[in-house]
Amino acid sequence: MIILVDLDDTIEQLLKAWVKRANEKFSRSVTLEDITDWNVATAYPGLTREKVYGVTYEKGFWESVEPMPGAAEALKHFMDEGHEVYIVTATEPEHVEQKMKGLLFRYFPFISWNQVIITGRKQLIRGDVLIDDGIHNLEGGKYKKILFTAPHNRFYDAEKNGMTRVSTWEEAVRVVDDYAFTGRRGGNGTEE
Repeated sequence: MIILVDLDDTIEQLLKAWVKRANEKFSRSVTLEDITDWNVATAYPGLTREKVYGVTYEKGFWESVEPMPGAAEALKHFMDEGHEVYIVTATEPEHVEQKMKGLLFRYFPFISWNQVIITGRKQLIRGDVLIDDGIHNLEGGKYKKILFTAPHNRFYDAEKNGMTRVSTWEEAVRVVDDYAFTGRRGGNGTEE
């Protein structure tokens, strides 16, 4: 299968580092539970979007972002099973070098540039599965949709909208392995 995987808050913990840095900079005590919207600035009343988002542009920010527990092992498992894995991210041009070198290739050294797709329109990418925390990236796509739980999507009814929700990489592996197994079996239950 072709497995498409989001970067921010799917294989790494952007929001955790972002809230920590913003709280330190602006003397706030926002928690991850306070994030209920894709727009993180809504959790920081009185601050402009530019100020809140500006912390992600600060020197060394991307080096402070840590991988999601189990993500490296899961992606390696998919590759070992013979699947093609691509990181599909809407990373802004200003962040590409820092994010790739300081984060992606540091924690996922088995991923190469040939496996990175940068786009804001993930529905245009062909694949069998997309694992993403962004609801807007899953809606309308022609792939199996796995919604990775994040603070901003926790109240969204994934099942009602044709998505499978997972909260850990162990769950994601089980779902993808099931998709792969089902795809290898014919309609009469025999191997194709």
